[in-house]
Amino acid sequence: MKERIGVYICHCGGNISDYVDVEELGKMFHEQDGVIISKDVMFACADSNQKAMVKDIEEHHLDAIVVASCSPKLHLHTFKNVASRAGLNPTNYVQVNIREQCSWPHSDKPREATVKAAGLIRAGIHRVSHSESLDNIEISVTKAVLVVGAGVAGMKAAIDLARLGNEVFLVEKDYFVGGRIAQNEKLFMSGQIGKDVVAALYREMKTLKNITLFTGAAIDKVSGSLGNFHVDVKVKPRFINGKADKQAVKLAMEECPVYVYDEFNLGLARRKAIYKNYPEALPDVPVIDAEALKDESDFKAKYASVLNFNEQEEILSLIVGSVLITTGYDSYQPNEGEYGYKTLPNVLTLPEFKRLMELSPEKLIYNNQQIKKIAFIYCVGNRQTKGANKYCSRQCCTSTIYTSLQLKEKYKEITTFHLYRDIRTYGKQEILYDQSSKQGDFYFKFEEKEAPVVEQKGKTLVLKFKDYLTAKMPLEVEADMVVLVTGMVAREDSVRISEHFKIPIGNDKFFNEIHPKLKPVETVIKGVYIGGSCQGPKNISESVQSSLSAAAKINALLKSGTVSVDPVIARVNADACTWCGKCAEVCDYTAIKEIELDGKRIAMVNKAICTGCGICAPVCPVNAIEIAQYTDLEIESMIDGFMEDVVIKEREVSTEASEDKNVVTMKEYPQFWKNILQTMNGTKKSIPEVAEELGADKDVVTYNMMTMNKYSVVMAAGMDDKEEYYYYKIKNQ
Repeated sequence: MKERIGVYICHCGGNISDYVDVEELGKMFHEQDGVIISKDVMFACADSNQKAMVKDIEEHHLDAIVVASCSPKLHLHTFKNVASRAGLNPTNYVQVNIREQCSWPHSDKPREATVKAAGLIRAGIHRVSHSESLDNIEISVTKAVLVVGAGVAGMKAAIDLARLGNEVFLVEKDYFVGGRIAQNEKLFMSGQIGKDVVAALYREMKTLKNITLFTGAAIDKVSGSLGNFHVDVKVKPRFINGKADKQAVKLAMEECPVYVYDEFNLGLARRKAIYKNYPEALPDVPVIDAEALKDESDFKAKYASVLNFNEQEEILSLIVGSVLITTGYDSYQPNEGEYGYKTLPNVLTLPEFKRLMELSPEKLIYNNQQIKKIAFIYCVGNRQTKGANKYCSRQCCTSTIYTSLQLKEKYKEITTFHLYRDIRTYGKQEILYDQSSKQGDFYFKFEEKEAPVVEQKGKTLVLKFKDYLTAKMPLEVEADMVVLVTGMVAREDSVRISEHFKIPIGNDKFFNEIHPKLKPVETVIKGVYIGGSCQGPKNISESVQSSLSAAAKINALLKSGTVSVDPVIARVNADACTWCGKCAEVCDYTAIKEIELDGKRIAMVNKAICTGCGICAPVCPVNAIEIAQYTDLEIESMIDGFMEDVVIKEREVSTEASEDKNVVTMKEYPQFWKNILQTMNGTKKSIPEVAEELGADKDVVTYNMMTMNKYSVVMAAGMDDKEEYYYYKIKNQ
């Protein structure tokens, strides 16, 4: 039990002390058992206070510390590092949140906020008095990475990881690399051709010997954990003789008599049973649809040297230290009859229309009709109030407008109508919207509750809608083709990938990161990262940025050969455990297994997998499992501490303070504030004058002076003769 505890209560520049009587709390905890130091400080996180805490720990031989300040999300690691610098184990530190939990929510009842803060601080003191000194868990890692998905995001990440010295295994479900980008002709905003980008990345990958690419491959089985994932990859055969003459392979492709549905061109064309997605598709090895050729015995006999139907699926076992998922997205597929899709002729989705454009080099022809008028309907399958996809897909507005610009460039005399709910061409993409408007494209705004109706009238399609830009005027537009602007949805195989790697899936069906701002590419599974549009709608540059961010995180994780894991995990009392299996049943991370120890069956926790979530502890019928730093003793002592009676004296408010409620009566300022006050003592000075006298950066002085002005430490005192700068003076001087 800890007997030399230091307690630090933060004013937080008035955020806490304006409503919580911090000074009174500082005096109160001097009387607490085991507390050697109890201080109220202006900014606990300030460098000057951190140095003072280190000095206190060293001089007073403190064995635990409690900081009552803001959310642990902001400064937990700050004060853990303070403890480490002073030679104190960081697990003997507890942070108590009296800003978000006291001063902010109870600003209308300051006395009650102070009482609550006192209870929380006392609970923290009781908890830390029973804390244990725990060391981080060191795990050896394999310096190899599995990247799942060989789209642009996956290939870029694989290249970066390989250049940093990691062995990379790149697994692609399709037989050819490139993903969705290979289906796009010109890309916004660069104007590059999608296939050219794919080819350049593939050539770059081939120069790196530590990248191994598997196409036509899928994840079959996953076991292990951070540092040592064991992954079985199932590789489908291509049925092509690898030693066959290339010219013979080419002839076989040309003479293949069987045509089938073309998935790459979304059914707008048919392909042969021996195929590549497109002529330049990579790897430069075609694939045979064995089922389609099963009855072509003459053809198979003629090209027996090329075809190899004896090939079997292979299972490859890989051991990797980390995994990056970049599996991409699917496009929303409208329901039959949705805006006339599949029930009316000439109604296509935007991805289908883009393929049609590429397959129509000179004139835009569909169903033997030249298309001259096109109507785009935006937000099909997204931003649904009552549907499943409530989110905005972000990139489809820009993609549609860019397609409209390409139409005019490629086919000249084309009229386009844009029926939209909102135009979201954010950032530099706004330029495209401006260009589209100037070239004469028509824009009409509708609302979801009054969506356009598509009907057939002779050989044309008629769209009826109310235009919100003209006070809901009913309008009709005739078009040769209606294009449904569909957004991104999660891939159909996302659930299978999620089950293999235990990645959480959100309500939108995309993979979930831990936090979109603080940990945007990490998952709750240690060592498993996500990048690109598998975690939500992104354009190409955003997808690449997120996958490269994940690659940097992975490299930092693996580069030393070992990784340090947080010791806050579940642990089992072997004497008490009788192995009922309930803990393993509720564990979402498969971190608990049954083992035999000294002839007894008990639970065992995999330290590399366990996240310390605590779901296993309450289901144990014999109380044999607990979470480090959240033991029964610590939690119960916190409850006891919080339930103790608290007596708070009413804060004495001086007449001067009551006249000016903004005055903050703080006895301690950051050192930089003290320096500023010293230069201003008895005089008034402008910010440039203070900066020059202190030899400090003007922006730094400005920031601090504005903060001091906010909390009534200084006040404005007129302007200089040139009326360029305000003078400031110390308040009440």
